[in-house]
Amino acid sequence: MDLDRPEVVAEVAAVFAAYEKALLVNDPDEIMSFFHDSPGTVRFGIADRQTGWARQHAWRAAQPPLPPGRTLHDTLISTFGDGFAVVTTCFGYAGGEVTGRQSQTWVRLPEGWRIVHAHVSQLPS
Repeated sequence: MDLDRPEVVAEVAAVFAAYEKALLVNDPDEIMSFFHDSPGTVRFGIADRQTGWARQHAWRAAQPPLPPGRTLHDTLISTFGDGFAVVTTCFGYAGGEVTGRQSQTWVRLPEGWRIVHAHVSQLPS
């Protein structure tokens, strides 16, 4: 199995960037287009948990926009072959005192790269 092939890392980086853009503009339908539409898709949030695409979509639609000034750092994309990837990143907000951590498991499906599992947590800075 080829690990971290540059062209696969670039593909995942592009879909991850598009996901982040949808998150920043608070577009629930666009955000959810990056998740695998399955009852088994899981998202663990800071104070929440959703299992299944439909529950995630309902939760996302009810959420307010993220605070302004979100920045990412220490983003790492690890790929395994040409169909499986893990993205980890840390995030923060301008003037914030919290460091967030985010991980996503991406799988290449017939419709393209999709998140099958996501985890978000925060630590005091």
